[in-house]
Formats: sequence, C-alpha cells, structure tokens
Amino acid sequence: MEKRLAAALAGLAAFLAGFVLGFTGVRSASAGLPTGLLGSAPAPSSSPSLIPSPGAASRLAALRQQIVELLEQETATGGVTLVELGGPSPQTLSLNGDESFVAASTYKLPLLMREAQEVAAGRWSPDDQLCYEEGDYEEGYYDDYEDGDCFTREELDERAGIASDNTAARILVREDGGPSALQDYARAHGATESAFWDPNTTTSDDLARLLVDEAEGRAGGAAAQRYLYPLLTHTDYEDGIPAGVPARATVVHKIGSLGTELNDAGLVMGGPHGTYVLSICTSGSDDGWELLADISQVVWRFEAGR
Repeated sequence: MEKRLAAALAGLAAFLAGFVLGFTGVRSASAGLPTGLLGSAPAPSSSPSLIPSPGAASRLAALRQQIVELLEQETATGGVTLVELGGPSPQTLSLNGDESFVAASTYKLPLLMREAQEVAAGRWSPDDQLCYEEGDYEEGYYDDYEDGDCFTREELDERAGIASDNTAARILVREDGGPSALQDYARAHGATESAFWDPNTTTSDDLARLLVDEAEGRAGGAAAQRYLYPLLTHTDYEDGIPAGVPARATVVHKIGSLGTELNDAGLVMGGPHGTYVLSICTSGSDDGWELLADISQVVWRFEAGR
C-alpha cells in the first residue's frame, strides 16, 4: 500500500505544477452532482464562503489525480464519489461517478435502509417470522437453510448486513415486495442510475446519494439509523474503506464483490473535519481490497488537510 501511495504522491507534485483552474471534475456541495446528490435537502445560500477558493479547487483536483494514479497502477477502472457532510464549506468530488458498474451485494444497502425505516416506523417488527423457500437459496456466508425454516427479521437483517449473506437478502427481498419494490425504494432515495437486482448495476454517485439520504435523516431519521448502523459497522468485510482510516473512525458501509468487480460505499464518521461519504466502484483489479483501502487512505489524508 505504502509503495503505491508514494508513487501517487510523487505524481501529485508534477500534476500541481501544471494545474489549470478550469478543471471540471470538481463541484461545490451547493452545486451537487448531476442528478441531485444531496437529494431534497435545502439548497445552501449563495454566500461567497460556499464558493470553493482556487486553493480548495486545486486540492480537490490533486486528490482526483491521486485516485486516477492509484487506479492506473492497478490497470483498473473505477468510479469514486466523495461528499463532505461536515466541516467548513463542504465539497463534493465525482470521478466517473455516473459510470455503471456491477452492483454485486451493494443492492443490500437500499434493502437494509428500507428494513430499518419500516422497523423504525413500526410497520415491520424485528420479531417478524420470515420463512425460507427453496427458490431463495444463493450460495453465500450461511448454508443452514432448509425448506420451512423461519427466522426473525432482525436475524436476517444481521445476516444480510454484517455477513452480506445472499440467501438472507433474497428472503428479505421476496418478503418486502420483490425486486420492483427494492428498485422503487432505491430510486426514491437517490439511486436514479442504478438497476438493482436485475441486471444489478449501480454507480458510485448513486451509492453516495443513498448514504447521504440516510445520514441526513431522510430515510427514517435517527430511529432508523439506530437500527441500520450496527448492521453495517464492524462487518465481516473490513478490508476496503475501513482499512484506510484510523481505528477511531466509525465506518458504516456496504461492500459488493463479484470476481474482479469490487465496490464499497461508506459513511465515515469521526473524520478530521466531520462526517463524509465515500463510495468506490472498481473493476479489473487483481488486488481490489488494497486498492479500495489506498483510495480511502488518500481521501482521509485529504480530509485531514482541509
């Protein structure tokens, strides 16, 4: 990891020497991403303090270049979206943010967001009994399903979140109204470019929009967060975004992995200047977890320098 970071930092100096302020890959938080990254949140005022200074713009462009170099070193393609939710003059950065990638298990993010929202509202209960049917099976973390076996909703949520178990998620999708209900919920919370479940594609911008909606209370508020966050924290898959930040930070995240397709979308709490959302979609890397951790680490260092 350190070798790769050193190479990225070396290239950074050369990049800054030739930097042009007309770079178009950097957006202010007030501008949002093309399809409204900040959802229905009130638009910030047009105060000059919300307009990125040339220095802030150059730092964001330098971060973008570091991420590009990390992807190139792995001969991987990737989409990366950063949304700052705290600190002074929050900014966003989107690198290939609307490019489509295999979603893999990241479809479980909107699935579990809906679970948390409905439980928090009292419409569903953690004690609901949901039963396995033969068509629900998909190879995954658990292999203890038999026809007619029933599980509590909370147990299936924990399996789908912490262990990213596929069969548990399939039971939940079926019981919650099927793939169309999952897609409708995801779209309502900002994932307008994704086709979850079938053909199961997403973008880094969409995954970021989902987490921003959750963090800003538009998916059930604090009660839903209290149910959801433990399902996506200290999971069985912590080698991506969490591996790139200090242990004192809390990362609420959902990964997706299928061959060399590897994604991670996280809400990083306890950052140097407040909470931020980082979503990463990659394809083609032979060392994908390390790549995700490297990207997470350079973003943390960027945040520390704000």
